[in-house]
Amino acid sequence: IEEPFKDNLHAWYDIGGGAALHIIEAANVPTQISKVNHLCFSMKDMDAFIKTLQDTNYPFESWVGEKGKVTIRVDGIRQIYIQDPDGMWLEINDDY
Repeated sequence: IEEPFKDNLHAWYDIGGGAALHIIEAANVPTQISKVNHLCFSMKDMDAFIKTLQDTNYPFESWVGEKGKVTIRVDGIRQIYIQDPDGMWLEINDDY
C-alpha cells in the first residue's frame, strides 16, 4: 500500500481486515527493547484514549521520547507510544 514517508526505508502491506503491516529498514537492529520494534493499534477516538492515560497517570510519549506529547507524522497521523508491563513498545495512532 502507499508508503506515507517516501523515504525508501518503509514497506507497507495490506494484510486484510483493515490491518496493515509495515517493515522499516534499519542499519542496526536493536537487541534491547526499542521503539523500532513495536506493535501498533489505530483507534477512532485517540483523544479519549489519551485522556484515560492522563486520568490514570499512565505514561505515554512521542516518538522522540517527549513525555506526555503526541507525534504528528508527515502524513498528518497522530501517534503516541506506551509500554506494556514487559516494557515492549506499543504505538497508538488515529489512522482508524
